[in-house]
Amino acid sequence: MYGYDQSAGAQQQYAPPQQQMPGAGGYGQPPLYPEPSPPSLADAVRSFTTGQLAAEDFQQIFATSKVYCPRGDTPGFLALHNTQQPVIPMFTSLKELRRYAGKESKYFVITGAEVIDLLPTGYGFVLDMEGEHRIVFDAKAVEEMVDFAMRRMYGG
Repeated sequence: MYGYDQSAGAQQQYAPPQQQMPGAGGYGQPPLYPEPSPPSLADAVRSFTTGQLAAEDFQQIFATSKVYCPRGDTPGFLALHNTQQPVIPMFTSLKELRRYAGKESKYFVITGAEVIDLLPTGYGFVLDMEGEHRIVFDAKAVEEMVDFAMRRMYGG
């Protein structure tokens, strides 16, 4: 026997974690000071359009946020071509999408990072087209977002 009793394995029992004072931040307890939740994409759009949020900070929030995209009968983005450059309407919430496209509209949900990855070259996008804080990213701005994402991911 080197440091343990082999026959004890069959009798081992699960011991529940020790109880701690509520809120003490121990196992199974919420921390005393919870991490602040990240701002919603709608909050980030509002802050960015009013100059209270830097472009890099907006991009980080956008990359991890859910984006609601209207869709047609075939897979892929729906583009608007009646603008200077083709843009793809996207929304920060289902409520915003419904305001634009109607209650019965079809849609899909992806992250901002997936948007940047999948958006066709030469296209921009508009967030919350019917919203109070509509924001348009033209194709050049999208290229800059891609460059920023690549630098963050791979350095440089």
